Amino acid sequence: MKVCIVGGVAGGATAAARLRRLSEETEIIIFERTAHISYANCGLPYYIGGDIADKEELTLQTPESFRKWFAADVRTRHEVIRINPAEKTLEVKNLEDGTVYTESYDKLILSPGAKASLPPVYGLDCPNIFTLRTVEDALLLRGFLETEKPKTAVIIGGGFIGLEVAENLVRAGVETTLILRGSQVLPPLDFDMASGVHSYLRENGVTVRFRETLEGFTSADGGLLVHCKDREPLSADMVILAVGVTPDTALAKAAGLALGDKDSILVDDFLRTSDLDIYAVGDAVTVRNSVSRREALISLAGPANRQGRWAADNIMGRNRPYRGAAAVSVIKLFDMTVASAGLNEKACRDSGILFDKVVLHPSSHASYYPGAQSMTMKVLFAPADGRILGAQIVGFDGVDKRIDVLAAAVQAGMTAADLEELDLAYAPPYSSAKDPVNLAGYLIENIRTGLLVQFHHDMIPKIAEMKDAVILDIRTPAEFARGHIAGSVNLSFFELRTRIGELNPAKRYFLICQSGYRSYMACRILKEQGITASHLSGGYQFYSYVYCGECYSPDACLCVKGE
Repeated sequence: MKVCIVGGVAGGATAAARLRRLSEETEIIIFERTAHISYANCGLPYYIGGDIADKEELTLQTPESFRKWFAADVRTRHEVIRINPAEKTLEVKNLEDGTVYTESYDKLILSPGAKASLPPVYGLDCPNIFTLRTVEDALLLRGFLETEKPKTAVIIGGGFIGLEVAENLVRAGVETTLILRGSQVLPPLDFDMASGVHSYLRENGVTVRFRETLEGFTSADGGLLVHCKDREPLSADMVILAVGVTPDTALAKAAGLALGDKDSILVDDFLRTSDLDIYAVGDAVTVRNSVSRREALISLAGPANRQGRWAADNIMGRNRPYRGAAAVSVIKLFDMTVASAGLNEKACRDSGILFDKVVLHPSSHASYYPGAQSMTMKVLFAPADGRILGAQIVGFDGVDKRIDVLAAAVQAGMTAADLEELDLAYAPPYSSAKDPVNLAGYLIENIRTGLLVQFHHDMIPKIAEMKDAVILDIRTPAEFARGHIAGSVNLSFFELRTRIGELNPAKRYFLICQSGYRSYMACRILKEQGITASHLSGGYQFYSYVYCGECYSPDACLCVKGE
């Protein structure tokens, strides 16, 4: 059997390696239009910043080493320009000498990946405008930084690549501005969870401009002017376009293969296209979100590698259905770690999935052990059965560990009750006896079983208008003085039991503490006295996290700041 593979990066290289491990007799040909195969896209920003010093470290395999290891015919700088499904042939162009030839196949794997999206604006042909998708892009960008030594940069977009480049530019001493069309960075996060990231970026020297309408670029004095609607032009020495990626599927479209969202390639559960002898993997394909079961574009390296393995297995007759991906992601921003898995609120709503959520602020490890840091954790769950739908975590130490556990829970269909019972590794430098994942399970089950009633930060304006509502802040007077919600009344938790007679049973009490623990305790006390009470999920800590940043309109914040 002869298998041809178009694209030799994540999915394509993995498919080739798996094919060889399953069969020594199969003829394998990889066509890659760049000079590199099996390189680490995710490492490119860190090469620009110098954390990865040598470009050779970006490539997991060279064409030569891949040939030696896997006895595959690797043809770099060869571009497949046409697929002829009826004849089962490819037209291939040698980019070194311009010659075109025909190659036959028995099975074909398409792994063309995605290309950097370009905004529909003028001036994209101006000098000093870059994208970052390939090794060649990274070499160009780093070369510019080393030779031209720019002082200012503008990044268009706030996804993974945009933020990672921003960090590396700031660390290199480049004054960096992020310009975004929307209201937040990192679309996998809900807006409230992204708010803390916005503040942290600013603390680390990144200027962030939201809700900007980019119009175009012009050259000026050896640099660029960035033009946004109703704004003065912004001067920059360089611009990086990081507005996302677009499936690179012109080849598949011309071959008549069925396409889906954004012209991505439609595949079945066995990663076969509409032509059953052609498989497709990676950033160019539509798969299923493993939680919602809806079609989705998931441009991540982990799923691409798994799809390559699955496609190879299915070509060799192992018949393994691909169950989809839960869109698990993590990003390092300076010292912060931001991670997500499964569905966010928007995805739940778009899929018609009923959900509730909890917010908590557990410690990264035992609080008595030096270096413990708080993380902000948001977990979405199905109210009916407690099934975990998604999770987002923003913090520092220990975030990656918890998101991996929660990602496994999401993909396995586990419930909050299952989280309660998880037996996780504990030692003071690494965790607490009650791990943050366990705590999330406890909190969700308290809500589901009626032990605790909660309300969320976006409900506060409506609560403030209720005639029978009292917003009761049970923090200490000192905490209250530093900042509180307008119209709230202060009664310290530690005085609650002795002063409970001052409360009016005819009123509804909405309790606020710093993180949520004291308000939970207070809710239990009041409930046993027949007083209706609920607590603010995530506490005042989360409220100020969301509303007190520069990204929100001042009208959205009801916070009264003290001295």
